[in-house]
Amino acid sequence: MPEVSFASFILSLNTSALYHMGELPHPETGQRLLDRELAEHTIDTLTLLAEKTKGNLSHDENELLTSILYELKMRFVKLA
Repeated sequence: MPEVSFASFILSLNTSALYHMGELPHPETGQRLLDRELAEHTIDTLTLLAEKTKGNLSHDENELLTSILYELKMRFVKLA
């Protein structure tokens, strides 16, 4: 297992959102599933983390979270 860090947590949520948007296949079946509600919930969770940790992140952590949120929101808009 990778080391538990803020960055690995954010990347895990990113992977979850991408999976629910059908961007990543299921690891066992290879099927791509689309669940907009779960994707939106994961994006909302990342947004909440960004708001609650504002001013408490390192520069790299902030950049990672900001860029992932931007990318996920753009992909989510394209789904609609």
